[in-house]
Amino acid sequence: MKRRHCAAAALTVVCALAVLSAPVQAWAAPAPIPSATPSPAPKSLPEVRAEIDLLYRKAEAATDAYNLAEKQVTKQTAELDDLGRAIDEGRQKIARLKNQAGAQAREQYRNGGLPPGTQLVLSSDPRLFLDGLNQLRQSQQATDSVLADLTRAQADLELYTEDAQVNWDKLEAGRVEQARAKKEINARIDEAEKLEARLEKEERTRLLELEKQAQAAAQSSWLSSGALKDINREASPSGKAAVKFALAQIGKPYVWGAEGPGSYDCSGLTSQAWAAAKRPIPRTSQEQWAQLTHIAVGDMRPGDLIIYHSDATHVGMYIGDGMVVHAPRPGRNVTLAGAGSMEILGVVRPDA
Repeated sequence: MKRRHCAAAALTVVCALAVLSAPVQAWAAPAPIPSATPSPAPKSLPEVRAEIDLLYRKAEAATDAYNLAEKQVTKQTAELDDLGRAIDEGRQKIARLKNQAGAQAREQYRNGGLPPGTQLVLSSDPRLFLDGLNQLRQSQQATDSVLADLTRAQADLELYTEDAQVNWDKLEAGRVEQARAKKEINARIDEAEKLEARLEKEERTRLLELEKQAQAAAQSSWLSSGALKDINREASPSGKAAVKFALAQIGKPYVWGAEGPGSYDCSGLTSQAWAAAKRPIPRTSQEQWAQLTHIAVGDMRPGDLIIYHSDATHVGMYIGDGMVVHAPRPGRNVTLAGAGSMEILGVVRPDA
């Protein structure tokens, strides 16, 4: 027994020595926490200017979409009003025809409930027979006419009702597009204004100088290219009236969707100027580009409209001497600018 205790004790000591003599496991030190992503280098003023210009371009494109949707809503509303009146008149006509048919039925009842043909056969007087035959023909024609009118009136009413539903669906689609475009416009303008607001006063001044320099350089390059053959062509009488109206709006603020008299967007200014010249034109710059007669840039005269950018989202009115009057963008007023200071898509003539 004593020998077994000694053996156990010895085994315990050996195990303890083995543990103590085992190499200690090395634990790695925690990896250092990576530092935050370094802030991007601040943008240069030319980069900021390009970004702001792009945002306002997007807002202007959305403005064209808004103006077009507004035009469609106005059109569909007017058509719905017309259809509503037609439906009301159709219902009144059907009511009158039903009353007329009812009167004929009551007349037959008062005659003993016999059909007119039967009454005619029972007549013993030849003269009455002949008179009755004539009346029968007239009565039958009147009945047929009433029934035909009633059938047409009911068919017209059904058609008006179907058209009203189609126009209502279009109206709702237009309102949805208006809301979407309005949201897009406000988002882009808000983003551009916040970007400008982060600049120091001196930077904003310098930004404006850069914009003017870029426009002047583009205008100089355009004029020297010989793109415009004659900068002072004679305007048509309508063109003179349109130019006079547009120049009178200088200093009024740009407001998207506005058509005057206190503020304008770019196409609101040109469309109202030509309306004042008694030549109504489409409302948006994209419609003006699509629907008005295209003129070579070198042949343009005062009153013609210059459409800008590849998506036709800006328009100005040529006034001669290589200049346009236009409503530039939110935060700016109607002003004069070099006709070639922006990217020209083409020229249209409202009174071609």
